[in-house]
Amino acid sequence: MTKTSQLDDLFADILARRGASPDESYSAQLLADLPRAARKLGEEAIEALTAALSEDDEALIGEAADVLYHLLVVLAAREVTLDAVMDQLAARRGRSGLAEKAARGKE
Repeated sequence: MTKTSQLDDLFADILARRGASPDESYSAQLLADLPRAARKLGEEAIEALTAALSEDDEALIGEAADVLYHLLVVLAAREVTLDAVMDQLAARRGRSGLAEKAARGKE
């Protein structure tokens, strides 16, 4: 199994939780409450940042997994496909990150 297919499988699992009972599924709880899911994504991103700065690789790996999971939940809640995100990454490939940011007006 490729690493990308693991993300695809996780995204499919999250999508399958849409019809699950929020009493039985954390993913279903988050999918039913976009603001909560978005806040959790932000919390996990901060925890990943903290782990990155702590130089604790195991903590960073765990927090990165949490960020990816919560990002996929937010995408699913908004009905944005993982393919759309991957297409955006593919479109950016080969371009300078600095030039791409400048074109979008970001610092």
